[in-house]
Amino acid sequence: MWSTVLSTSWMTKGDGSSLLNIKCGVKKMTHLGTVITAMVTPFDREMRVDLDRMEELTERLIQLGSDGLLVTGTTGESPTLTREEKLSLLERVIKTAAGRVPVMAGTGSNNTQDSIEMTREAERLGADAIMLVTPYYNKPPQEALYAHFTAVAAATSLPVMIYNVPGRTSRNVEAETVARLAEVENIVAIKEASGDLDQVSQIRRLTPPEFSIYSGDDSMTLPILAVGGKGVVSVASHLVADRIQAMIRAFNEGRVQDAAALHRELFPVFRAMFVTTNPIPLKAALNLVGFDVGRPRLPLTEARAGEVEAIRQVLAEAGLL
Repeated sequence: MWSTVLSTSWMTKGDGSSLLNIKCGVKKMTHLGTVITAMVTPFDREMRVDLDRMEELTERLIQLGSDGLLVTGTTGESPTLTREEKLSLLERVIKTAAGRVPVMAGTGSNNTQDSIEMTREAERLGADAIMLVTPYYNKPPQEALYAHFTAVAAATSLPVMIYNVPGRTSRNVEAETVARLAEVENIVAIKEASGDLDQVSQIRRLTPPEFSIYSGDDSMTLPILAVGGKGVVSVASHLVADRIQAMIRAFNEGRVQDAAALHRELFPVFRAMFVTTNPIPLKAALNLVGFDVGRPRLPLTEARAGEVEAIRQVLAEAGLL
């Protein structure tokens, strides 16, 4: 699923410092997917994780056009999941995907040691890559962010995607820090959800072409492609992965006007998924189209009646109902 080449000496080293020293080298191209769906976590009526529905969701997403899957990210309500629940979800998705698409695990938190332990568990279960969110609440400065991400990367042989989402974490990973992280061999990508196209442009200027930049916001996918991005870690792909793929393909083939037209067509769906806090609208949308994933866990609540009606209207106009 990915083509990062690891040397024998790296794989056999035991201590973190040796791993980190050897990981700094020539970066290889890594394929994590182009439209990576950040999967919701289905809950049953008793608010227990519904693994059978997660299996069905995996099939749905692959058939719809997702060529990468992310388990236990923000959209998957990771802050409300226990470690056992996270691992059971990951194990089921890996088993169901059966090598058809890469499966990435969201293993990051604001606790470095816990992130390391979760990452090792994800690798043991057979994940193809991991995603590390910026540590939230404790607001580490840039040097501390670098130390955190490299410590986790040193503990695994898997490719690592950094997730920068300052709107949720209160800390931005600056372009210069990303450039330093990109020098680590297995830190291969960033999910950029800062909403700052200037920052994305600067990251592209400072990092090698093999380092992949993914949009973390569906509506920013086309602009980020225009400045050197590769794809999107998507929410709306639960509903329109095939159309997002068509947009990216059109752009990559030089059919920019076609890509822009698809962006405009999809834009209402992109916006509807964020009429309130993610994944509240997405769960409402999936339930509306007949794929029941239950309601969010507290501290999130279900979409309000007016929000549901607004989502319903957008889905109907997009031909999804």
